[in-house]
Amino acid sequence: MEFQEVVDRRRMIRNYAERPVDPAVVERALRNATRAPSAGFSQGWAFVLLDRPDDVHRYWESATPPDRLARPDRWLAGMMRAPVVVIPCSSKAAYLDRYAEPDKGWADRDDSRWPVPYWHMDTAMASLLILQTAVDEGLGALFFGIPVDRVRAVRSEFAIPDTHDPIGAITIGHLADDAGPPGSARTRRRVPLDELVHRGGWPPTR
Repeated sequence: MEFQEVVDRRRMIRNYAERPVDPAVVERALRNATRAPSAGFSQGWAFVLLDRPDDVHRYWESATPPDRLARPDRWLAGMMRAPVVVIPCSSKAAYLDRYAEPDKGWADRDDSRWPVPYWHMDTAMASLLILQTAVDEGLGALFFGIPVDRVRAVRSEFAIPDTHDPIGAITIGHLADDAGPPGSARTRRRVPLDELVHRGGWPPTR
């Protein structure tokens, strides 16, 4: 598939067929994720791969309130059919350690030096490469957040250390014939490029 087609065809998939995914495809997606840029080549990311039915079920059990899990709505039922879940995790410590090394010139690990949390940003870029690889392989994928009140349970279930923070989760699988419940991209317009690009800077306000 041509690169532009991969970009144009990427969309969030919320309904999957109950078919396995080739493990080689998942490995390719994870390998591509590690090609994402990272500040100082810190590479402060890690990925919890859940590609066995029992492990995928453990994810949904830990990430979903019991009452909702017992009676999943259309969105959750479609999502739970995905045979693969990846939990991308960022490591703030890796960045603070890296920038305290001699070639970076900072003598401490003060996080106030960082204007934005690059550990999250870089892990998000790695996650996008997973999404794009899925499209290139003819699969569907979705990046979504873990409910804030379920993060601790997910951490505990998969023994995610304090040095890493899950930034969300990614489902990967074959698309179902039914696209599933519409997402925001179907109910909201795509903002035109000329409203987003400010050539030479933002125009003066009146």
